[in-house]
Amino acid sequence: MTSPARLADTARADIAIDGMSCASCVRRVEKAILAAPGVEAAVVNLATEKASITLGEGGNLDGVLEAISKAGYAPRLHHRELEIEGMSCASCVRRVEKALRTVPGVISANVNLATEKASLSTLEGVEDQALQAALASAGFHQRVAHSPAEAAAEDQPDRRAQETRHLTLLTVTSALLALPVFLVEMGGHVSPALHMWVMHSLGEDVSWRLQFVLTALVLFGPGLIFFRRGIPALLHGGPDMNSLVVLGASAAFGYSAVATFAPQLMPAGTVHVYYEAAAVIVTLVLLGRMLESRAKGRTSQAIKRLVNLAPKTARVMRDGEMRDVAIGEIFVGDLIDVRPGERIAVDGRVIEGHSFIDESMMTGEPLPVEKHPGSSVTGGTINTNGAFRFQAEKVGAATLLAQIIRMVEDAQGSKLPVQAMVDRVTAWFVPAVMAAALLTFGLWLAFGPTPSLSHALVNTVAVLIIACPCAMGLATPTSIMVGTGRAAELGVLFRRGEALQSLKDVCVVALDKTGTLTRGKPELTDFIMLEPDSTVSSGAGLDRHALLRLAASLEAHSEHPVATAITAAAKADGATLLPVTGFQSEPGFGVRGIVDRHEVLIGADRAIRKAGIDLETFTERAEALAEQARTPLYLAVDGKALALLAVADPIKPDSAEAIATLHGMGLKVAMITGDNRRTAEAIGTMLEIDHIVADVLPGGKVEAINRLKANGTLAFVGDGVNDAPALSAADVGIAIGTGSDIAIESADVVLMGGELTGVCRAIALSHAVLANIRQNLFWAFGYNILLVPVAAGALYPVNGTLLSPVFAAAAMGLSSVFVLTNALRLKKAGS
Repeated sequence: MTSPARLADTARADIAIDGMSCASCVRRVEKAILAAPGVEAAVVNLATEKASITLGEGGNLDGVLEAISKAGYAPRLHHRELEIEGMSCASCVRRVEKALRTVPGVISANVNLATEKASLSTLEGVEDQALQAALASAGFHQRVAHSPAEAAAEDQPDRRAQETRHLTLLTVTSALLALPVFLVEMGGHVSPALHMWVMHSLGEDVSWRLQFVLTALVLFGPGLIFFRRGIPALLHGGPDMNSLVVLGASAAFGYSAVATFAPQLMPAGTVHVYYEAAAVIVTLVLLGRMLESRAKGRTSQAIKRLVNLAPKTARVMRDGEMRDVAIGEIFVGDLIDVRPGERIAVDGRVIEGHSFIDESMMTGEPLPVEKHPGSSVTGGTINTNGAFRFQAEKVGAATLLAQIIRMVEDAQGSKLPVQAMVDRVTAWFVPAVMAAALLTFGLWLAFGPTPSLSHALVNTVAVLIIACPCAMGLATPTSIMVGTGRAAELGVLFRRGEALQSLKDVCVVALDKTGTLTRGKPELTDFIMLEPDSTVSSGAGLDRHALLRLAASLEAHSEHPVATAITAAAKADGATLLPVTGFQSEPGFGVRGIVDRHEVLIGADRAIRKAGIDLETFTERAEALAEQARTPLYLAVDGKALALLAVADPIKPDSAEAIATLHGMGLKVAMITGDNRRTAEAIGTMLEIDHIVADVLPGGKVEAINRLKANGTLAFVGDGVNDAPALSAADVGIAIGTGSDIAIESADVVLMGGELTGVCRAIALSHAVLANIRQNLFWAFGYNILLVPVAAGALYPVNGTLLSPVFAAAAMGLSSVFVLTNALRLKKAGS
């Protein structure tokens, strides 16, 4: 959750700005900043690329940053992550966020209870010491941060496992101390014989004193963690779950201590002890925390599995011989040997040998992929039966595995829009519970049956203990953690957590054609030359081989899949490529250049007509090819169209299945392509696509998407460089991971495999995660709404029901465990 970033102790701030190049930029930025609300002065320095601003009343940094962005420049923000120690519930999250936002220069602060991390956006110059001081003022501390990858590389112990072991020890110790107290006090109510034995053997006074000692050992031994966190929270004016436990257990213990050692101070008929309530409350809450910690550890297993995919060492060529080298000591250009059954250490390219590689951890596809010299290999994948040598191209943080881990961590730490409602409620939840407890005490003391003081105490303690902001705080982030982790296992990466919620509302899925619906590796199927009697002088002497050679020489400079098909056909024809000068590429039209002293142009019909070249000779045959789902292209030499080329891109085997599945989900499917309409409609008919937009340029794709948005939330799926604007314009951009880096960077979701069925998995996971979040929130809120009044005694006038603090503690612990366990069900989603 973010709020306007205000300057706390000063009205001045320096903002670094990217994109300024001249004095006019300076004037434009200054004018934009001065127009922002509350800005009294602004001085922009081109040399330092900084703006020094003075804010008056009502001014905030968010408004200034927005003004700079609207002026066409980029405020330079720093993004950092802090690990926070001591958070236990949603109230803690709220308090940490509030404390961090008071630090001058902090633009936004989002805290995730499940990951126990804070993600910050700050201006330059915000020091760690200031952040740590803000945390300390709120009663929290920064933990030394280790990413999962760093922890694995440095053999750092698993912090969650350590925490679970520590909580287990505390729980067992507390249980052993609390058990005698529980048996003596509660057992006496169940078994009169036991009660008589205690009275005759020990006597009431000795029994109570022994219970006092054992309960004190529970509270100030294992239970001390609640006091260490709960009391500072109370003193800082931000009570949390620990504060509620401290107040409830202390009230029961203090009341019992007075009854034991100074009974004369209490009204007649109110001398009772509730040591078992205090001792068992602490024990059960510890048990709940232990189970919660264990479940939290399971929610982050997806990240751990990804981290563990990378081997610790690899066989690398050093000084002419192969040596075992730590993965952190591998450099770009190193030669690495891989034997059967080994994991590949880093990303690279095979230079000798042959094998099949299991890439299921990346793509979710089970079949091994053949690799030979020239093939790319990915770190973390498994070599099956062959041996080969490859050259490292990407190492460390640049590897695909490291990027995947980073994307999953970012998605797991994100907040969905639905979290805003939870944040608003938890802001007042704990204070409201304390107010309800005071009201409960007052009402029972004034109107309760005799002994009213005892009834007031018991019910007040029950209210304090049963309220559970923990479940509220964990309801959303744990589902996100498990859901995004499961998605990564299926080859679906959510680069932005918000896409999890947006995908659920998608009504239309728009698809690019080449590389998305089709294999993206077209083949040249037809090469039709101008009829001999139509040959003009500029084309005389250019036979099929010569024309194909000219076309391939030009297309060799293009990265478009069609260019690859033409080049491959020419090489298969034995052609040797010629040098090209003046190469130009116009996306959506074609390519041109000078080859062997000829001006050569290759492109779609619109490119040829734009050049003023007549295509009438080829029109009829082009239409026939288009009806066969083949894309017609034209080759013009020296201003004359001399050949018609047809390229066919085979449809992916799973495209029809994916579209049928999307239809089964009730979604409309559209295809947006730069291909001609006849070819597009032929493919659309084969795949039963609902809406076809053809003959569009990259900019036209954005316009088409904006028109389709009128039908509801839209997801666009693409893979090429020219798809990047469309991916950004869509409500949810989904990139095929086998496509270009630019497309992937523009997307909200990345499908690591090239299969379109990944879109169905992503949408299904979105529905599963949001349904899981709704279930968790229903439980968390419903639990508190129903049981807090019961704990206060709302049912007593109806049927005499009162809720023991012991059962309240058990219910509180189970509420968090239920939320976590429900989230863990997502580990099987999408299977």
